[in-house]
Amino acid sequence: RVHLVESGGDSVRSGGSLTISCSVSGLPVRKKPYCLAWFRQDDGDEREGVAAIDSDDTTSYEDSVTGRFIVSQDEDTLYLEMKDLKYEDTGTYFCAADPDIGGDPCVADADFFSDWGQGTQVTVSP
Repeated sequence: RVHLVESGGDSVRSGGSLTISCSVSGLPVRKKPYCLAWFRQDDGDEREGVAAIDSDDTTSYEDSVTGRFIVSQDEDTLYLEMKDLKYEDTGTYFCAADPDIGGDPCVADADFFSDWGQGTQVTVSP
């Protein structure tokens, strides 16, 4: 399984920017197609997909963050750059990994992921 640890959560004003990170280990990034994704949960029952990136750096975004957030990766870290933050972006942000997606698309759908980080809190004040 993949070990993931989020960091960088903070409190920020609306309109501000914040980058959070996810340390990734145990992922065979050069051997199999994989998917890494960010999710968030704000006092609700469901985790919302935010962004995803695959082993070829193809990305996808939830509509509400498109144009404001950028997901990226390097050899051992997943990033989420967040700009023009809104109150509605508040939540606990989780990273997740699917180490072998085969021919399936890389999409931030929680049903596809079993390896999760512990979460990092992002609070956006109005």
